Amino acid sequence: MEESSANSNRVKLRDGRFLAYRESGVPKEDAKYKIILVHGFGSSKDLNFSASKELVEELRVYLLFYDRSGYGESDSNSKHSLRSEVDDIQELADQLEIGPKFYLIGFSMGAYPTWGCLKHIPHRLSGVAFVAPVVNYLWPSLPKKLIKNDYRGGLLKWGLRISKFAPRLLHWLIIFVQEVFPSTSSCLDESSSIYFSSQDIEVLKRRRSPGFPMLTKDKLRERNVFDTLRDDFMACFGQWDFEPADLTITHESSVHIWHGKEDKVVPFQLQRCVLQKQPLINYHETMHK
Repeated sequence: MEESSANSNRVKLRDGRFLAYRESGVPKEDAKYKIILVHGFGSSKDLNFSASKELVEELRVYLLFYDRSGYGESDSNSKHSLRSEVDDIQELADQLEIGPKFYLIGFSMGAYPTWGCLKHIPHRLSGVAFVAPVVNYLWPSLPKKLIKNDYRGGLLKWGLRISKFAPRLLHWLIIFVQEVFPSTSSCLDESSSIYFSSQDIEVLKRRRSPGFPMLTKDKLRERNVFDTLRDDFMACFGQWDFEPADLTITHESSVHIWHGKEDKVVPFQLQRCVLQKQPLINYHETMHK
């Protein structure tokens, strides 16, 4: 079942929730490559994806963007989990009849639903690409000596605890910090060298749509927005029933990871650890020149 809203189309899932999506590229009936794009934390189906119209048409690419549960115009899921993200992707593909197999591109925190698809529905995937994927510090295969003194792991551990046991306190703290430091309209300062490299900042300045629409200070005051972000954070960085090292990845799986060596959120060394356990992943490490 489909319906239209002011800004996008939506499909009704089996559990009654609506999932919003938008399509781009050539018609799916004429496409050689059918790609579902999985957005990251605080983002939406309107994420910036730079591909020229000429290239898309030449390669006959169909692109399917969607709002993950609770984001944008999609309904939230009270039973949200890594597996529910996988089920949403599969049902969206089925309802839109894009075929038995498709490609996935997971951006940043959109990596965890993408890893979930490699685990639970590998038979549906023609190929997978990760762009600057996050890493779960709870994956057992990560070397303890590498993550022991990484402050990011400590912050994530603290964030998981307070998200689980004191979510109202966390929401209050976020609002309080915004009152104390009201210098920007977003809690994620996109000009900050703490989060972004100089090249990242230049790209963000040139973008045509908001990169993190749910991370504005006004949005974060809304409890439903906070709950969506909290659920997403916990599903991504909490305990999984697997890790990438457990997966069966072959040359035919066609899995690629692109990661920047100057990434300040996820150290490139952690991606190399994933590659050591899964040597058949095609790893592309980029460096700003």
